[in-house]
Amino acid sequence: MATSILDLNSHKTAEAATDSEDLALVRALREGSERAYESLLLRFQQPVYNLALRLLNDPSDASDVVQEVFLKVFRNVMHFRGQSSLKTWIFRITINEAHNQRRWFFRHRNREVGIEEEQDDCRSRAEVLADAGQSPFDYVFDQEKQALIEAALARINPTFRAAVVLRDITDLSYEEIAEVLQVSLGTVKSRILRGREALRLELEKRLQSQPALRLMPKTAE
Repeated sequence: MATSILDLNSHKTAEAATDSEDLALVRALREGSERAYESLLLRFQQPVYNLALRLLNDPSDASDVVQEVFLKVFRNVMHFRGQSSLKTWIFRITINEAHNQRRWFFRHRNREVGIEEEQDDCRSRAEVLADAGQSPFDYVFDQEKQALIEAALARINPTFRAAVVLRDITDLSYEEIAEVLQVSLGTVKSRILRGREALRLELEKRLQSQPALRLMPKTAE
């Protein structure tokens, strides 16, 4: 019990330190500090790109989203009130921009990708696949299978995909995901559970030739 209390206090202390750093960074951004802008990009550019990439499945589109996200952050930092963490605020903007990009895609472009291009694209995405924790991702070890994960992820409902990516790849807590998606905690858990099951079914379709690989989704806590 003592260890648990110490761990909890340590976690709260870390959260308080992060909140304090966030507020200091926001103040500096509002003052137009060039160093603050550099710090913001250094801290969030890669996580934003990784999130956008897995939501959109296209490196070019993900890069476009990154640019839009930070433009919106810079333009709207004066309106940030600290009601959520800086990270969840930025991720919420990323989710919205990814949805906007997807809508534009379906309106204006025909997705025609050659076999070689698709293979190259899968390899590039596989290289940046993050450690997902205890989830279907745990059973994927080499780049070829990681590419299958990415392809399966792209085929599930975007609403469920966002929840699964935020939990299993970005490693946000359920509470943080609820803030990012602006839905209830119960809705978050339901979307993650349904997303993991959809992902498992997609993977089973692709991996029927590898029966030794057993894919079981993690139950939402």
